[in-house]
Amino acid sequence: MEPRTVVALAGVLVVVVAFAVHHFWAGRPRTVQVPAVVRGGAPVVARAAGASEGTAARATATVVVDVAGRVRRPGVARLPAGSRVVDALKAAGGAVPGTDTGALNLARLLVDGEQIRVGGPAPPDAPPDPAVGPAGPSAATGSVPGAGPVSLSTATLEQLDALPGVGPVLARHILDYRTQHGPFTSVTQLRRIPGVGDRRYKTLEPLVRP
Repeated sequence: MEPRTVVALAGVLVVVVAFAVHHFWAGRPRTVQVPAVVRGGAPVVARAAGASEGTAARATATVVVDVAGRVRRPGVARLPAGSRVVDALKAAGGAVPGTDTGALNLARLLVDGEQIRVGGPAPPDAPPDPAVGPAGPSAATGSVPGAGPVSLSTATLEQLDALPGVGPVLARHILDYRTQHGPFTSVTQLRRIPGVGDRRYKTLEPLVRP
């Protein structure tokens, strides 16, 4: 063979081999690097959501009230939701001996953030009604002889406090009601005031007037 022919054949052979090698490498499967999946993220969100739900549940499972007045341990008390006034009174150590708790509805459900004020007994030497003079209430009826019924629309705190079964706390409730609603037009309005039950109303009815 002529040298020129040999060179041509060698060139063709090189091209064929190069094409075959390229085709071989191009057809091989390639390894693709897949980013690692971070598995710690979702549980963190779940835990955060669970923690917030737990915090909300704990917040709604308690009520915070302020117990003030004549109790052994006045101050803020945290009680389970659904607790009543009697539970708040127990949490404050109970009322001081001699304290009149008749104005409190011990069975009432507590409201978060409220203040419960426990009143004291009527002063032993409360000022007498100026219209009465030195004579005190009648021992038989509990009324003031010669003075007539006490006007609910004009009576002072001291005059209301002197009525049997009233005390300073209920007297204050009567004055607050009068401030909000104006002068009394009927004695039966006493029934709308906290602390005035049927028994106390029957006691006060003959002793007061609008």
